[in-house]
Amino acid sequence: MKVTYLGQAGLLFETNGLKIVVDPYLSDSVAKVNPKNWRRVPVDERFLQIKPDVLICTHDHLDHLDPETLEHYFVPGAKMTVLASANGWAKLRQYGGDNNYVLFDRHTEWTQNEVRFIAVKAVHSDVTAIGVIIEAEGKRYYISGDTLYSRDLLEDLEGSFEAAFMPVNGVGNNMNMADAARLAGQLDAKYIVPVHVGLFDELSGQDLQVSNRVVPEIYHEICLSGEASK
Repeated sequence: MKVTYLGQAGLLFETNGLKIVVDPYLSDSVAKVNPKNWRRVPVDERFLQIKPDVLICTHDHLDHLDPETLEHYFVPGAKMTVLASANGWAKLRQYGGDNNYVLFDRHTEWTQNEVRFIAVKAVHSDVTAIGVIIEAEGKRYYISGDTLYSRDLLEDLEGSFEAAFMPVNGVGNNMNMADAARLAGQLDAKYIVPVHVGLFDELSGQDLQVSNRVVPEIYHEICLSGEASK
């Protein structure tokens, strides 16, 4: 499994012949709505040229479901599987084409090329928001999506994970560093990857106080082997 960090909450998973893109934000469209949220890192256009096999949108907020980014993926002949929570699904299916639009609510599962996707609970201002578990190559990966801490999350998170990806910025109805560390301590996860920092703010994942932290570098593969924390 190769996992590349796309910035904000965006991730690219490559496994079993699939390119799986989660919540890509590769524009500066949020700044047009809220100028203080201008992107601190330029867009790397290489990632606008990939052809996703599976596109996952965890909820309908602009830095997760961004038309300026998605227009590069929803092209003639794309034939993507689109897994999206209810509000996002209603918006994304308007792109039409030969894509398969799957309404991906909590506890929904989808299997493709022996990779299993499981929608799990998130607690966010988009009440249809979800997290996602990806099972591939004998390992499990938890992407929380945007969420606050809630004990209800743990109902869907039994078992072990190779890595858990979670927001730590503490605004916009996301966990802060303290609550992300608390959730991390309650998960059986080999690695904890803090995301949703460093693009709209000066926060750093280095400030997440967990021993198994892996701080991702935008546009680089995330090292999920060997020493966890840097």
